[in-house]
Amino acid sequence: MEVLLAFGAAILALRLAGLVARRWRVRRAPELLAWSAALFSYAVASGMLAWGAAHGWDARAFRVYYLFGGLLTAPLLGAGSLLLWSRYAAGPVALLYTGLAVGIATAVPVHGSFDSGIPAAQDHLDFVPARLVALVGNSLGTLAVLVVAAATFRRRPLGNTLIVLGVAIAAVGSALAGLGASSTAAFAAAGVVVLYAGFTMRVRTSS
Repeated sequence: MEVLLAFGAAILALRLAGLVARRWRVRRAPELLAWSAALFSYAVASGMLAWGAAHGWDARAFRVYYLFGGLLTAPLLGAGSLLLWSRYAAGPVALLYTGLAVGIATAVPVHGSFDSGIPAAQDHLDFVPARLVALVGNSLGTLAVLVVAAATFRRRPLGNTLIVLGVAIAAVGSALAGLGASSTAAFAAAGVVVLYAGFTMRVRTSS
């Protein structure tokens, strides 16, 4: 079941990333590009959940999962929110951060053995730099989503509520990854369904 849930989450997130990217090609609004990249990252991370559940985990699969799920998704969502709020410095910062995240995920040592469960970062990565960068990036990205959603709530009350709820569901799923693959896959699927509704509504109502 976890394979189907995670794969379904990956397909839905990839479709949403494509819809947002297509909207960006029309409007050229920078927040749409950042959101599309974040949703693509969510799709890849969900796809790796499906891969790990079906074929088992190793260091390579873990690196991809950690890059897109642990390092990129929440910070890029936050960057998109800040760009929507006309904080255009978030664009270059997001690019620099993405380069840093790719470098970390590629270069840091991965230690320990892998079993059938979802790998816990603390079992395979040192705190500095990989886990520290993920902690800071995810915290700031989530904070940006919450602050901008609150600031623009009157214009898009339902869309903003759904996006915040989707981010919260995905975050809870990551925090409870130790419960097993099926629980994490269920949270990933539920999170992207709510995000899909929220982003579709927000993009349609954006001026």
